[in-house]
Amino acid sequence: MEKFKAIPKGYMTIGEVAKKMGVTVRTLQYYDNEGLLSPSSESEGGRRLYNDKDVIKLYQILSLKHLGFSLDDIKNCLISLDTPADVAKALTEQAAALREKIKTLSESLKEIETLQGEVLQMQSVDFKKYADIIVNLQMKNEFYWLIKHFDDKTLDHFRSRFDKDSGPAMMEVFTRLQGEAIQFQKDGVLPESEKGQNFAKEFWEMLMEFTGGDMSILSKLMEAENFNGPDNEWKQKQGLANAFIEPALGVYFMSLGYNPLEEGRK
Repeated sequence: MEKFKAIPKGYMTIGEVAKKMGVTVRTLQYYDNEGLLSPSSESEGGRRLYNDKDVIKLYQILSLKHLGFSLDDIKNCLISLDTPADVAKALTEQAAALREKIKTLSESLKEIETLQGEVLQMQSVDFKKYADIIVNLQMKNEFYWLIKHFDDKTLDHFRSRFDKDSGPAMMEVFTRLQGEAIQFQKDGVLPESEKGQNFAKEFWEMLMEFTGGDMSILSKLMEAENFNGPDNEWKQKQGLANAFIEPALGVYFMSLGYNPLEEGRK
């Protein structure tokens, strides 16, 4: 790096460059320390001096930064962007990265707006439930809204039994069985038929796995059929499903010789 007693023509101080390019002196010092953009010269008094070539390089850095490139990416790009093909490849890769970032931000925005609606419906501030709702939104669990209706005991039970893999898997089973019950009801399948009883057995086993056999948890789940979801379809669908599920379970319990639901109420 050359040294000058005075500032020669064609050179600018760090303050002048910062003002000209709309950045801070601290930013230029940081770029220098990171080896991204170092001044071409220095005065005998230790002042950093930049020339037109440095300013053009700074403009390139700021342009790439505006496009979303990280400083590490920019540091590598400025060395390797020698041909139009190099530039096009770098831009293609950056465009893909930005699309993914936009997708992530869009999903985050949707989750924030959904949580906002749930918060306004809750009667108290409960960050534990907020966290549960966020986790379930991230897992794409369409029943996230039920969380606000359950008490701490029920939610603690779910937290202890299910994780990000087993939770959605269990909800998939529930959704499938709910759909089957609705279809059986529409098709006139008899609850006492072989098909109806096979369904009842699978449904009851699903409930036992979901609740761990805790009848108090089961009673809370049964209350959920009266809740309305954000699309107002939950209560309607549960009503249609229960029109088949309840008599099918009744016949199934008779075959067992006892009614677990009645036992649980004692």
